[in-house]
Amino acid sequence: MDRVDEGSDREADRETDGERGRRASDTRARILATAERLFAEHGLYAVSNRRIAEEAGQGNNAAVGYHFGTRNDLLRAIVRAHTEPVECRRSSMAAELEEDAGVRDWVHCLVVPVTEHLASLGSPTWYARFSAQVRIDPASRSMMSDEALEAPSLRRVLVGLDRRLPQLSAHTRKARGEMSGHVLVQMCAERERALAQGEAPEAGWDRFAAELVDALVGLWTAPETAPAAPAS
Repeated sequence: MDRVDEGSDREADRETDGERGRRASDTRARILATAERLFAEHGLYAVSNRRIAEEAGQGNNAAVGYHFGTRNDLLRAIVRAHTEPVECRRSSMAAELEEDAGVRDWVHCLVVPVTEHLASLGSPTWYARFSAQVRIDPASRSMMSDEALEAPSLRRVLVGLDRRLPQLSAHTRKARGEMSGHVLVQMCAERERALAQGEAPEAGWDRFAAELVDALVGLWTAPETAPAAPAS
């Protein structure tokens, strides 16, 4: 009888551990989603961990730090939750490109994985606006850039663009890369905000992506007329 009881106790312990793990996972997901929304709507420094915990339904104000550590760790977790599916899609698209792929093909690879991901999230979404908030903060922007550049597919896209634009100086390539990132983030954020407010045009994400690709192709292929950068 004792052996049966011991076995039942062990089974109960396993079930309790499983339930505990599911609760922790659910709590992390709620905190992550709540933090993303609040940061998107109010900025990175106007939102306290206490507010995130409260709006995520956590009675313990230390829940954010317990589950994610520092504020940078929380921001990094939000970024990674979205960059992973974008990287998967971009990797697939880049692998399909032929050796003679042109500027438009590589820009398409840059833009479409992002817009497809945002479209897949439904509405309202907050990640594009969150990204815009991160981009205006120097420290957080550096973190987000590091995360993005760790993605092999993005590096491949940037190399592909470089090879198709040999007429541009290294300085101009870098400048246009920064411009492209800014345009992509800000335009997606503006569309996301408009969708949330019911003000977006009838055209969907596909049309928006096509127009954005057109604009960025123009940016990348424009002639270089600025004076050469001074030698460092």
